[in-house]
Amino acid sequence: MNIVSNRKFLLYLGKAIVLLLTLFFLYRQIFAAPDTLLSWAGIWREAFASPVRYLLLLTALLIPVNWGFEARKWQLLGSKVERMSFTRAYKAVMVGLTLGFITPNRIGDYAGRVLVLKSRQRLDAIGAIFIGRFSQLVATVLVGTGGLFYFIIQFYWHLYPEVCMSVVLLLLALNGAMLLLLYNARAMVALVAAVQPLRKVVRYVAIMNRYSTREVTRLLWLSLGRYLVFLTQFVLLLYLFQVRLPLVQYLSGVSGTFFLKSMAPSVTIISDLGVRELSAMYLFGLLGQERLQVLSASLSLWLLNIAVPSAIGLIFVFRVKFFRKGKNR
Repeated sequence: MNIVSNRKFLLYLGKAIVLLLTLFFLYRQIFAAPDTLLSWAGIWREAFASPVRYLLLLTALLIPVNWGFEARKWQLLGSKVERMSFTRAYKAVMVGLTLGFITPNRIGDYAGRVLVLKSRQRLDAIGAIFIGRFSQLVATVLVGTGGLFYFIIQFYWHLYPEVCMSVVLLLLALNGAMLLLLYNARAMVALVAAVQPLRKVVRYVAIMNRYSTREVTRLLWLSLGRYLVFLTQFVLLLYLFQVRLPLVQYLSGVSGTFFLKSMAPSVTIISDLGVRELSAMYLFGLLGQERLQVLSASLSLWLLNIAVPSAIGLIFVFRVKFFRKGKNR
């Protein structure tokens, strides 16, 4: 078997493994807890019989909008390596989503987006991907801090005023530090260089120095736009599953949930499940809501925004050329 044949064999083997792993983890996450699934089926029947069942369709229609914001971000960020159309940026995001779905900490997202690039310097895009993810984290922290303030003031301030004040100051300091890092790429690169295991990738993240303040601000607005879509989807699903609250409590509960999810380290191979569901059940439990309804909405959000697009992304993964001759910038 010659080298070309070996490459083709490895290519198809790799893609087959991606397919099998994706289908396996989809199956395991949906059917691993049969009792929950049976209860969830009953809640879904009620949701489909509800006069507001159209909210599920509305939530689904927002899926491409959600990932469209991410594609626009990647188009902006990746332009420092090579120019790309919005369509190709969207394809890269879908490939990254699928590969990230089956890897710890979504590390496959980096590989997926890099593979779609044609430039010889495509590894330089690692830094671009990092700053894109960091900007989304900043958006989550900024909005989520307001949500947590609501719970702190409503449920804990009268019991532990000193502790709550310390937490408030800590959150404000966190917001300031993250904005400082986002707008000061030199500091971010220096931070990466200071971590011994990460020093080898400093050359790849140096691209972060090439983004202007205006570009970073635009990136942050796109991140906030995507966050707003995600937040809207969660609120729509909560309402569909009979969670009835004033608007301020919807916004506080969802933004607080996203904040807690973003702060927790990912240790499972599908990192988007688990922490968010626990956070949502806890925060909405404080608001007097039934946990199973909240869990149903949260799992539905994961299925619609992560699982389904990841499965669709397999189409793009099978079209990616893993071995190609790169082009100069």
